[in-house]
Amino acid sequence: MLRPNKLAKQNFLSSLDLSTKEIIHILELAKNFKNKDLNIDFKNKVLGLIFDKSSTRTRVSFQVAMSRLGGTTIDLNPTTSQIGRGEPIQDTARVLSRYCDVLAIRTFNQSVLEEYAKWSSKPVVNALTDLEHPCQALADFMTMKEEFIDFENIVLTFIGDGNNVANSLILCGALLGVEVRIACPAGFEPSSVVIKKARKIYDNDHMLKICNDPASAVIGANVIYTDVWSSMGEENQKEDKDKEFQGFTVDNNLINMATRDVIIMHCLPAYRSKEITNEVIESKKSRIFEQAENRMHVQQALLSCLLS
Repeated sequence: MLRPNKLAKQNFLSSLDLSTKEIIHILELAKNFKNKDLNIDFKNKVLGLIFDKSSTRTRVSFQVAMSRLGGTTIDLNPTTSQIGRGEPIQDTARVLSRYCDVLAIRTFNQSVLEEYAKWSSKPVVNALTDLEHPCQALADFMTMKEEFIDFENIVLTFIGDGNNVANSLILCGALLGVEVRIACPAGFEPSSVVIKKARKIYDNDHMLKICNDPASAVIGANVIYTDVWSSMGEENQKEDKDKEFQGFTVDNNLINMATRDVIIMHCLPAYRSKEITNEVIESKKSRIFEQAENRMHVQQALLSCLLS
C-alpha cells in the first residue's frame, strides 16, 4: 500500500522545495486520500495556523485535512495573540515549535515566512505569500491530472495578473514539464526571478510563454485558468487595475478558441463578470469546485509527508 515518504526538505516555502518525484508522490497520495483508499492516523499531532491574511479555502482545507489525519489544529489569529502586539518572530516560532508539530503561515512578504522557517524547529508550510501560493498549485495540478491522466502535451494558459498563483503555476509546471502560458497586461508580468528559475528547469525555452494577448495564448490550450485582478492588500489599486485588465475576462469567446476538451480553473474567490463570466463558471467545462475540494486532499498528503 502507498505510504507517505519523508520529504528531502523540512519546509514547504516554495514549489521548488519539492522535486518532480515528490510532487508526483504527493498527488498520488492525495488521490488515495480522496478515494478513501488510504487511512493514516497522526493522533496527538498539532498543526498551528498563523494567518495574517483572510482566508476561506486555505484555512478550512488545512483544518479538515489535519482532522482527517487524526490530529488537531490551533488557529493563532494575530489579533487575539501576542503576534499582533509585535512579539518578534524569532520568539514566536521557537515557542510554537515546542507546542505544534507543523506550522502553516499565510502572510504578505516571503521574507516573513522565511523568518519563521529560520527559527522554527518544526516544518513550516507556505499557506500563501505575495510571492507564491504553492499549496494551491499542488491542488491545481491534481485537478489537471484527474482530467487528463498525465501531464504529457498539456498546455496551461493563465489569464490575468502575474501574481503569486501565476508564479507557483510556473514553477510547478516547470517541474512537471507542462507548457505554461501567461497572458497579462503589460507591466503585470510574473516575477522575473520566478521566470528565470523556471527557464533553468525547462528543457525547452518555448515551454514558458509570457504575452499580453489572451486570444493568442488560449489557442491549443487544454486548461484556461484565471484569478482575481486585485489580490489581498491591493484594494487601493482596484479601480485602476479594473481598467488595465479590460479585455482579459475569461468568457465563451476565449474558450471557443481553445481545444475542445479545455477545462476552466479559478482558485477563488471569483468576481463574476470581471475576470470570468458567470456563464463560464457554471459551464460543464468548469472544474473550479473540484479544484477547491482538491486543496484539502493535497494538503492532507503534504502534511502526512511532513509529519512522517
